[in-house]
Amino acid sequence: MSEMHVLLVHGMSGSGPWHWQQWLAGQLREQGVQVDLPALPDPGRPMLENWLPVLRERLEAVPPEAELVVAAHSCGVALWLHHAATIAGRSRRADRVLLVSPPARDWQHPDAQGITPYPTDASALRRAAGITRLVVGTGDPYLSMYQAHALAEDLQVEMDVILDGEHLNTDAGYGPWPAVLRWSLYDTVPLNDRFDTDTYTAGASQERLRLV
Repeated sequence: MSEMHVLLVHGMSGSGPWHWQQWLAGQLREQGVQVDLPALPDPGRPMLENWLPVLRERLEAVPPEAELVVAAHSCGVALWLHHAATIAGRSRRADRVLLVSPPARDWQHPDAQGITPYPTDASALRRAAGITRLVVGTGDPYLSMYQAHALAEDLQVEMDVILDGEHLNTDAGYGPWPAVLRWSLYDTVPLNDRFDTDTYTAGASQERLRLV
């Protein structure tokens, strides 16, 4: 396999032992892929000023010849959007990025500082990565479907909607997620759920919603 480096960016409280990011890291390492799942500072209290430098350090540590794949979850998505909007094209560019279950832009938590509202700059997103894709679940308590479609429209990215996926975290059963492993290795889309049932894929506009 050609050299690949996968950077996994966790959300608030990190990725516990049964989280899909931990499962994905183990699966990728078995296939010889370099995986980085850093513990961001004080993960239960996400602060943009503390998290952003760590993300950028990890990006710059990736060899320039490696294929760089990034998969972020929850507040990690918001972190990536802040990063993309403020690098002005100077940072290590990712080849592919997966944004999984971000909180809504107006989400607030007393222990989170600077994470929301996050920028939704589509041009900056294209400078930060060659391909960016959004994945959300219906029933997510932190992001309504209306907000998810609006975000995909603002970012001008395709979006996969997993029925009953909720926040796509351990509580929702993610957990083993074969579709995200295939995406990481081969850019296989759409991102189905852990049982590979039907998923909805939307383009940058809600009018292009289709069942696949």
